[in-house]
Amino acid sequence: MVSRRALLPGLVLPALVLPAVALPSSPPAAAQAPDPWGALRGGGHVALMRHATAPGGGDPPGFRLDACGTQRNLPDAGRAEAARIGGAFRAAGLAALPVFSSQWCRCLETARLLGLGPVAPLPALNSFFGNGGEREAATAALRRWIADQAPRGAAVLVTHQVNVTALTGIFPAPGEVAVLRADSSVLGRWRLPG
Repeated sequence: MVSRRALLPGLVLPALVLPAVALPSSPPAAAQAPDPWGALRGGGHVALMRHATAPGGGDPPGFRLDACGTQRNLPDAGRAEAARIGGAFRAAGLAALPVFSSQWCRCLETARLLGLGPVAPLPALNSFFGNGGEREAATAALRRWIADQAPRGAAVLVTHQVNVTALTGIFPAPGEVAVLRADSSVLGRWRLPG
């Protein structure tokens, strides 16, 4: 009778070699990189973007949503950036999209300057910077809104860095766009060159 110890080396060597033999000898053909613009044209996705460049961070103490003069706003360079981003959407065949925005003036102005369509304020896009206790509820509300909206067709959402980061894990540059699926997962990212 053969002992178990005598069988063990005969079993271990094939167990180590078999996975190596089963691996393909060359890597599979590279999967096609996702096309964020094509996904938006096809519907079922949203473009989540951080507002265009605005100086500083956060807002001054005592700012009010109904008074743009109390907020951090877009300078001329930020306005030009927003217009160029809108031009990139149009060049990609996305000339008319519903646009939703945070109620902050820099987001509303970015959204209007995109020139893609009417802009509707959407409180689910409002910043919770300085009020982290709102993060979970605000992010859950935005996730639900995207799940409901995406199947209806593409849309552009203009918001703040904290909102994009909480939802996607991305720390976006000003004006950066993340194209999201209906489940809020990121399909791809885009930003103006230079």
